[in-house]
Amino acid sequence: MLKKFLKCVREYKKPTYLTLIFITTEVVIEAIIPFITARLVNGIQSGIEMSTILKTGAILFVMALSSLACGGIAGMTSANAAAGFAKNVRHDVFEKIQKFSFYNIDKFSTSSLVTRLTTDITNVQTAYMMLIRIAVRAPLMLIFSIVMAYIMGGALAGTFVFVIPFLVFGLLIIAKYAMPAFRRVFKKYDKLNESIEENVRAMRVVKGFAREDFEKKKFNAAAEDIRNDFTRAERIVALNNPIMQFCIYFNMIFVMAVGSYIIIGHKSGINVGELSSMLTYGFQILIQLMMLSMIYVMLTMSAEAMKRIVEVLDEEPTVTDPENPIAEVKDGSVTFKNVSFKYSHRAKEYALCNIDFDIPSGATVGILGGTGSGKTALVSLIPRLYDVEEGEVLVGGENVKNYKKHDLREAVAMVLQKNLLFSGTIAENLRWGNENATDEELAAACKMACADEFINSFPDGYNTYIEQGGTNVSGGQKQRLCIARALLKRPKILILDDSTSAVDTKTDAKIRESFKKYIPDTTKIVIAQRVSSVMESDIIIILDGGAVVGMGKHDELLKTNEIYKEMYTQQTNGGEQDA
Repeated sequence: MLKKFLKCVREYKKPTYLTLIFITTEVVIEAIIPFITARLVNGIQSGIEMSTILKTGAILFVMALSSLACGGIAGMTSANAAAGFAKNVRHDVFEKIQKFSFYNIDKFSTSSLVTRLTTDITNVQTAYMMLIRIAVRAPLMLIFSIVMAYIMGGALAGTFVFVIPFLVFGLLIIAKYAMPAFRRVFKKYDKLNESIEENVRAMRVVKGFAREDFEKKKFNAAAEDIRNDFTRAERIVALNNPIMQFCIYFNMIFVMAVGSYIIIGHKSGINVGELSSMLTYGFQILIQLMMLSMIYVMLTMSAEAMKRIVEVLDEEPTVTDPENPIAEVKDGSVTFKNVSFKYSHRAKEYALCNIDFDIPSGATVGILGGTGSGKTALVSLIPRLYDVEEGEVLVGGENVKNYKKHDLREAVAMVLQKNLLFSGTIAENLRWGNENATDEELAAACKMACADEFINSFPDGYNTYIEQGGTNVSGGQKQRLCIARALLKRPKILILDDSTSAVDTKTDAKIRESFKKYIPDTTKIVIAQRVSSVMESDIIIILDGGAVVGMGKHDELLKTNEIYKEMYTQQTNGGEQDA
């Protein structure tokens, strides 16, 4: 796990090393200052000359400034190193997510991925900064201070034999009971983010059903759960301070009492300067132990975050490129050969079973079927969003697994059921299909998708700003913009997954007519709920229960397929009679 994170340091190795160097220098200087101060106090007591006092004072002043400078520089370099490290971790996690297939994405909830990219990486960033600063400074200062304390105080330094084990034992007990609560919190962040995400996305539904109070209660319950765990953990961690204070004051009282007794009694072994240095070193030792306890708590918290991040980094994409991929898709022909598919390897039932059909390039294909019949699953196999369990899918005469994913998906344009627009202008959204598209090409694609009429009615036309998720345009307008965006790819295969459901029948007919006229060589696969949307197709495929139960033209299916006949009757004659 640590190796994966060390790889993320990359170009920020230099500021990391500089931090270690400056921190070490700062510690050495801070450990020497009390020693020189003790010598100065003893010298003054014995009556040294003023010039020696001034010279020693100047040395101490320079050392103090040097220590301050080293600490300041270490702070800047550590901030640079930690922020850069976090940037690289985010980059690697996000890049890995981009390689995921739909199967991989299904394993992680959206809210969980967001938490890992934000809260978890922030915790790891803080831990990294503490590691290269405090985790280096505290042990070094602890070692130097203990050594110098024994050099200066001799037997008087025996106080640390009692104080240090007592403090370490107390901190370990605190960590033992606090850490389980911290671990639970991270998983509960996912639940909190999920509540926020669902509420924001479904704001219209929430308000439409007047469920604001329910959503508030759900959010408050998740927030309260996190608060309880954090409060429980922080109450335990708060014991750090009184334990630390006890050790500090015990050490001060012991050193001052015993040291004063020795000095007043004129016993050999210690003097005023050494006593003052003992107090300083004692304070430093205890402070560094407190710093180590903070590091321990932070690293334990971050360990859980690191595990969650590594889960994403270790996840292997289920859809990968072959060793010698085919770069070009010859045409838009599609063939399914005895294809069976299920969304999860652990699933008991197949979403598609024994699918066999052949679509010639340039054909218009309609796919009909009830909810859960496998329509979306079927078309998702063409651009290889999922891989088949059995059989093979051929595009342009080649198995889709033989293509480079990017090249295959460049040849296949897919408009999904859930149409998504990004925040930005209409033109910027359209150029997702072709980033180099000219204004004339944008207009031509929008004309084919029947989107030009409403775009031109906007005051800013193609520069009209689309809010996040396309909330400032209607469902039908959003669908037509998504179709235009797909057309800009100039695909060899165009898949419309129920993408005209929010469009009126007249506009739907116009879109189909423009497809015939302007993209006759493109294979068009249309999933629809309306029979009128597919009845003029060259091939109509009827799905039921994940299997093909009918295939042919409109007239043929009316005679041979009961499901198609029933759908047609309900939407035409039957519908009029009911009305």
